[in-house]
Amino acid sequence: MTLNTDTDDLQHCRDALAAARETLLSLRGEQGHWEGELSSSALSTATAVCALRRYLIDAATADERRAAEVRRLVDAGLRWLVDNQNADGGWGDTTLSFSNISTTALCWAAVTNEPACGSAEQAAIAWLTQAAGSIEPSELAAAVRRRYGKDHTFSVPILTTLALHGRLGEDPLGRSRESWRLVPQLPFEMSVCPPSWYARLRLRVVSYALPALIAIGLVRHTNRPTRNPLMLAIRSAARRRALSVLRSIQPADGGFLEATPLTSFVTLGLLGAGEATHPVVGEAIAFLIRSARPDGSWPIDTNLATWVTTLATNALSFKAVASGDQPLPEDDAAPIRDWLLAQQHRLVHPYTQADPGGWAWTDLPGGVPDADDTPGALLALDTLGVADVGPAAAGVRWLLSLQNSDGGLPTFCRGWGALPFDRSSCDITAHALRAWRVWRDRLPAELRQPLRRAQHRALAYLARQQQDDGSWPPLWFGNQHATAVDETNLTYGTSRVLLALADLLAADEPLGAASAARAADWLVAAQNADSGWGGVGGVPSSIEETALAVEALAAYAASTNPTDAHLAAVRSGAQWLIERTSGGTEFPPTPIGFYFAKLWYHERMYPVVYTVAALGRATLLLATVDQPSAVSTGATA
Repeated sequence: MTLNTDTDDLQHCRDALAAARETLLSLRGEQGHWEGELSSSALSTATAVCALRRYLIDAATADERRAAEVRRLVDAGLRWLVDNQNADGGWGDTTLSFSNISTTALCWAAVTNEPACGSAEQAAIAWLTQAAGSIEPSELAAAVRRRYGKDHTFSVPILTTLALHGRLGEDPLGRSRESWRLVPQLPFEMSVCPPSWYARLRLRVVSYALPALIAIGLVRHTNRPTRNPLMLAIRSAARRRALSVLRSIQPADGGFLEATPLTSFVTLGLLGAGEATHPVVGEAIAFLIRSARPDGSWPIDTNLATWVTTLATNALSFKAVASGDQPLPEDDAAPIRDWLLAQQHRLVHPYTQADPGGWAWTDLPGGVPDADDTPGALLALDTLGVADVGPAAAGVRWLLSLQNSDGGLPTFCRGWGALPFDRSSCDITAHALRAWRVWRDRLPAELRQPLRRAQHRALAYLARQQQDDGSWPPLWFGNQHATAVDETNLTYGTSRVLLALADLLAADEPLGAASAARAADWLVAAQNADSGWGGVGGVPSSIEETALAVEALAAYAASTNPTDAHLAAVRSGAQWLIERTSGGTEFPPTPIGFYFAKLWYHERMYPVVYTVAALGRATLLLATVDQPSAVSTGATA
């Protein structure tokens, strides 16, 4: 094999990496870790406006000061929605997103009967008529249901919001029985069963949606109760207990999952069910007030602080390998290490009943331990040089307890159901594999053998899930341009799994080598003519997706005998990143994230973090190829 030598490529990577690292480090908060900044969301803003406005109508006990503040936020939210309506008359989840049926329908509900929003309302009607065929209730409801299929987690709350705003019937407040005929009844009565039963009940909502199951189920029951006398008696008897369950799982700051949409849906459900004075409503309204941004918008979630901190910490590790230094000076690493250790959950979680040991995406009370943030934290603890194995052992044990019977890992709860966001996923399983590998030999002896078995089962799962073309689909990331594959971001999924397999190859563990080779070939084939990557080949390139592909290919090339095609893809992809980021200094984001049920978002940190990780890996690889004596990574030519 002939290797192209270009020392300019290496120097360009080093210079851009230094600039990108400087940018990344500058984004830390006062406490030394990263908080990030999520995009403003039209869907979140619409749901918050709807909930706050309904609160003004139904909560007669609201004091004048709070009522004035709520009215101000409603007006500001409406102005933001009008200002950020897409040119086609619809709304997307972010200001960079294409219009979609869910967000446009919710925004339509928000601007209902608001004199200042007349033009926006008419434009929304035109968009919905074209997208759904009509704004006639049955056709509109059918269009919303089609977007989510069998999963009622988002479709039923959206239909509930439309019903409460007179969009599914003639009653403007949704208090007539007719307004609710198109809204499925969620079985809120199931919430009073022991939590250990939830997985067996095969509910048509995902595990994290218990608050919506209760509140949205209650409002439908209140306004259109079943005519079945037995079910009517059961639901009526379960009402108070279900509300007690809801109160018991509400986080201390009032926000369910720290998420504006979920908290707004719960608030709307309780208000529509005649529970305006219930304590959950007051706490939820307080959360929505605190979560509003100065420009009048709301994000989908308060922050992803734990997630972006672990991503940043792990991305910074590659300069350390190249230079022989620590990833961060001890004065910088110590507060991150202490903060991250403090985020580990040490009690059974009241929401999902998750055992102690995991990490959530945020440091705030609404976070829930999950199988993506926990591996990220474990990798970061290794990067930060945590000597105490105890926290890592607890995290590994937590992940082992979550592994499904198919060998893959779900996000929150083992064996809950078959809905997409509760099934095993390739990207999360790969993330767990990486974390298990770095800690395996340091764990207590009783964990090592179960961990090896879990690793083999996870690899078998990934082998079964690999598509015929060599790619893997992810769960939590998409691409709005990739319509031919249902907006699936195959670049994200494939790069994350390839990175895990490359780590194993680098450790002389050739398990999954054949799958890795096919994945690397898929990424090379998916590279666009401009040398960047999108979610699949042929869609617009982005910083995030290009960086993910470069990082994975560079890791793979460093762990095996790379082909000229692999090296060329890394070189050209790194050069695309350098040019697109103006030498590692500018990082415009792209909405590639999914936040529950196809709710798009972008995060300010993603393009920065992924670029640092990609250029770090590329620098190591090119130093080996172009200056073999400069650094040794075990790659062979």
